Amino acid sequence: MEHSQTVILGGGCFWCLEAVFEDVKGVTSVESGYAGGVGENPTYEQVSTGKTGYAEVVKVTFDEHIVTLEKLLNIFFAIHDPTSLNQQGNDIGTQYRSVIFYTDDAQKEIAQKVMQEEAPKFNKPIVTELAPAPVFYKAEAYHQDYFKKNPYQGYCVYVVKPKVEKFLQKFPTLKK
Repeated sequence: MEHSQTVILGGGCFWCLEAVFEDVKGVTSVESGYAGGVGENPTYEQVSTGKTGYAEVVKVTFDEHIVTLEKLLNIFFAIHDPTSLNQQGNDIGTQYRSVIFYTDDAQKEIAQKVMQEEAPKFNKPIVTELAPAPVFYKAEAYHQDYFKKNPYQGYCVYVVKPKVEKFLQKFPTLKK
């Protein structure tokens, strides 16, 4: 796609981010995976120990003429707590850190701008890591489209679904 961009985001469990961003108008694909750690081809079992340095992330590909990176980051900051270091709810560890992996200097500048604009909305400082995109490793097949395939699973009902609902409430015009 001529106007296609990719950004890699981490903000807790990748099931949550994937479920939200799959519903965003202009997003052409979302893949759950791992980025920002040490070693090649990490597995979920390895990453979940918190010892690899990898974060659970989603690789979001989008058409910038339909949805801007700025809008995607507004959604990102609305659906997770960027002031919580290495934790989102009961998900604790560096693998659940808040992170934006940008693919070029323009994305870095947009992310910095959005982070400055979002900061006053929170009572604590934003701790979201901002770094160049490292190698992205796609997660195992059973993690892809997890919420769509398992909407009644406990974690999906109590953690993922409320994030999807929050997106729909705050950004109704961006729903596919």
